[in-house]
Amino acid sequence: MKLFEQIVEATVSGDQERCMALAREVIDKGVDPLQAIELGYTKGMTIVGDKFSRMEYYLPELIRCADAMKAAMDILKPHLGKGRDSGVQGLIVIGTIQGDLHDLGKNIVKTMLQAAGFTVHDLGCDVQVRSFIDKAEEQDADVIAASAILTTTMAYMPDLVNLLSDMNLRDRFKVMVGGAPVTPEYAKEAGADGYGENAAEAVETAKRLVQSKKGGN
Repeated sequence: MKLFEQIVEATVSGDQERCMALAREVIDKGVDPLQAIELGYTKGMTIVGDKFSRMEYYLPELIRCADAMKAAMDILKPHLGKGRDSGVQGLIVIGTIQGDLHDLGKNIVKTMLQAAGFTVHDLGCDVQVRSFIDKAEEQDADVIAASAILTTTMAYMPDLVNLLSDMNLRDRFKVMVGGAPVTPEYAKEAGADGYGENAAEAVETAKRLVQSKKGGN
């Protein structure tokens, strides 16, 4: 659909006014807003994320594009629940794990998740394992996302999964991990449900985890 292509284009260029105008067009024409999000805005942000990972875009461009999408999402959100389940959006608690004071990567992932329509509670950096769980319980989160930049701090990731098990909460929350030293193999060893190598992949992983959780898997 040409409208979706225009949305992708406007999102990739970070044109907020155009993104908002196209969102209004979606509503006026009776187009499914969830499709517009998935095949337009999210697709555009995936391209933005790829450009960012290839260093074609930098943080200011990433934030501008994400802000443009969020402005469009504000127009579309009230219409999401009409006639169907609004689907992939979920609630995520995110933070950089204890002992780690680096949060640039985590902030980029947070921006991308919010742009994709997730509600994100950011705990900041140097977050105690128990604090992730307490906030997830308080907010009835779908996913706990933990980031690490140092090899010494990523050792706390298995502790997060183990503490969830000890508290009989392992089935209640999905756990995803990421960060420079973290590999898919380590994520699996740590007992995490998902891994994101970069911000775009983190969004796709979060969607998959929320869908599997809502599907009861």
